[in-house]
Amino acid sequence: MEKLNHHEIINLLLQLSIMLVAARLMAEMFRKLKQPGVVGEILAGVVLGPTLLGAISPELFADIFPMEGTSATVLDGFVQIAVVLLLFIAGLEVELHLVVEQGKRAVYVSLLSLFAPLGLGFIGSYAFPEFFGIVNEDQRFVFALFIGTTLSITALPVIARVLMDLDIFKTRMGMLIIASAMIIDILGWLIFSVILSMLDGGNPEKLSIGHTIGLTLGFTLFMLTIGRGIIDRILPWVNKRLAWPGGLLSLSMAVCFISAAFTEYIGIHAIFGAFITGIALGDSANLSEKAKEIVHQFVNNIFAPLFFVSIGLHINFIASFNLPLVLALIVLAFLGKVSGAAMGARMGGMAKRESWAVGFGMNTHGTLEVILGTIALEAGLIDKELFVAIVVMVIVTIVLSAPTMKNLLAKTNKTRMIRKR
Repeated sequence: MEKLNHHEIINLLLQLSIMLVAARLMAEMFRKLKQPGVVGEILAGVVLGPTLLGAISPELFADIFPMEGTSATVLDGFVQIAVVLLLFIAGLEVELHLVVEQGKRAVYVSLLSLFAPLGLGFIGSYAFPEFFGIVNEDQRFVFALFIGTTLSITALPVIARVLMDLDIFKTRMGMLIIASAMIIDILGWLIFSVILSMLDGGNPEKLSIGHTIGLTLGFTLFMLTIGRGIIDRILPWVNKRLAWPGGLLSLSMAVCFISAAFTEYIGIHAIFGAFITGIALGDSANLSEKAKEIVHQFVNNIFAPLFFVSIGLHINFIASFNLPLVLALIVLAFLGKVSGAAMGARMGGMAKRESWAVGFGMNTHGTLEVILGTIALEAGLIDKELFVAIVVMVIVTIVLSAPTMKNLLAKTNKTRMIRKR
């Protein structure tokens, strides 16, 4: 078995240390600017990567972050685990009862804010594939479906943070946005699982697309019904008999990794299994808020920064920056998402200004889009220019969502909004 040598162990430990420190410093700086820390963590990777450090001192960059070799492979393993855990805690935030309680309003907002940008992104990229930088013409349909899906997803963790900052999280509007984002998360990942199946359709070692989709739906149904019930029965035993929180953390991680391994095996990405397991576990009444917080702290402060910093380590954001492509993606994101969500809110009976505020809130992109882009880039579905455009689009929507919502709600009667659930 090949092992890390003395120099590679030192190098790997230095990599992890530098990435965590840079991510923390940049995240704190952006928090002081009243922006989500994830933006700072992504930019920390840009600073440490070929865009800045690699341009100033290519030798130093190559010494610290070699792109090949055993230490690079081990670091990639850390990043893969980080992505799985990120989706796991994203699933923990999904509370299925909120979706039911918001009723048809959430259905209107989620469906229109899902399918409007999905349609716009699909039609635009299918009609002009060269402009969007299609890599393989044979994958034109999958390529267009990917862009539409990327534009249609709302970043649940980011919008939750924005709503808390605006002090409207537990209002009627806040609950509507959260419930709608949850529905979109589930539907969006189901669509993306189809995309992944189509990407691997030509691999004889993989299951057929029909089998993969069937197993995906079966797995989702099982985990949200029987699996959820099993977890709900096991948790009290774990909380009572095992050391806390160690027992809970071990069980949570074990179930997460088993599910992730299963979905990876059936032909979709491991992160889908982690996400659905997070929903099943997070919806249990026997999982306390304190336990969720421990898992969140564990992942958000150790593994998540490694993933976001790693984004910038492999791409030169200046060399791959394509202004027309970036602008096109931003316009499509705002046009489809904002108008679709606002229309859904109006159909659900909300006032005009509140509806537009819902629209801009739902247009908050984030972690999931970056993860989708990373997977698509690794799979050869998109090129570096489109990936950079996706990351820039994510940052622009995050930066603009809070001030725009705040401005729209400035003259809104707050008491009308505070009708929790």
